[in-house]
Amino acid sequence: MRTLGQNVTEADLKEMIAEVDADNSGELDFPEFLTMMVRKVRGVDIQLEIESAFASFDEDGSGTIDSTELQHILSQIDDKLTKADINAMISEADIDGDGQINYTEFANMLIQK
Repeated sequence: MRTLGQNVTEADLKEMIAEVDADNSGELDFPEFLTMMVRKVRGVDIQLEIESAFASFDEDGSGTIDSTELQHILSQIDDKLTKADINAMISEADIDGDGQINYTEFANMLIQK
């Protein structure tokens, strides 16, 4: 796994094997190995996509997305969104109630959809 650029602990590896061990042999055959690797790589790809999207929304690099940033980006997609629409979106995602969306809140919002 390390040769393939994946840093996992032994416990992580055992869990990954258990998830794809279709014949419950405790060992991986090649198709099971491929399934495991695809799942691992997909997770990395999704995380990179979320990070990239967050960086695009976080125009000032503050680590949070405020209503101005969200409105600026979303107005390029849908110019009919009102300030109230934007504030409602922030309220829905804003778990800690600070009026902004941090990375964790952003990722949770995307993963839930």
